[in-house]
Amino acid sequence: MYLNPVAAHLAAGRPALGLGIQQLRSSAAVGLAVRCGFDFLFTDLEHGPLSVAQAVDIAAAGLAAGLPSIARVPGKGSHDIARLLDGGAQGIVVPHVDSADEARAVAAATKYPPLGRRSFFGLQPMFGYARLPVHEAMAEANPQVLSVVMLESPEAIERAAAIAAVPGVDVLLIGSNDLSMELDIAGQVDHPRMRAARQAVLQACRQHGKHAGIAGLADATLLRAVMAEGFGFALASNDTDLILDAGLARVAALR
Repeated sequence: MYLNPVAAHLAAGRPALGLGIQQLRSSAAVGLAVRCGFDFLFTDLEHGPLSVAQAVDIAAAGLAAGLPSIARVPGKGSHDIARLLDGGAQGIVVPHVDSADEARAVAAATKYPPLGRRSFFGLQPMFGYARLPVHEAMAEANPQVLSVVMLESPEAIERAAAIAAVPGVDVLLIGSNDLSMELDIAGQVDHPRMRAARQAVLQACRQHGKHAGIAGLADATLLRAVMAEGFGFALASNDTDLILDAGLARVAALR
């Protein structure tokens, strides 16, 4: 079975940096991300054109390279969760989770019994296509598959402690852009109300032994400071931003 180094990083208190994949649609993304030093790929099926087939090709390649693919599905109740996990993803991100009941549904879809109700398929990339004993495989797989819920509304922040208390949920990930919009301070990702929201999520995670995550912070200085507060699961950048940053700088230098 392929172990998930991101789960190991978080358990040891080490940060994990993710690269959002929206436009890169082949397994070349794996080698490029490894060379840059990223810890995981955040394959984005919510805001990007990736198909499930493309996402699982990237995920399977990442297993062998030690670079987990954690896939964001288009929305709550997505039917793609099982296909992505069976295809090699080592985590699922569900956006716009606003309550403990919705968090329980995420855990049910991503974890095998007794934590969840995920259907078992044995011959999958994560198991090296080996036919393992079912109970053994389920017990070993659950800690290696990260269940990530995105908190992107005031209601979700208010219920952070209840969401963090749900068994089977591993990471509470703040979606900074959508949360700032919901708070009527669009784009002000370090506004006092955003800082208060971050502290509420940190406290909830510490209280219930879960991990705090952050996404949507383009400014590296701010992201570094927020990570230092305790947000160990961090979406560091995405393929589009990196190409634009490097391309604009290159053209400017040559003009």
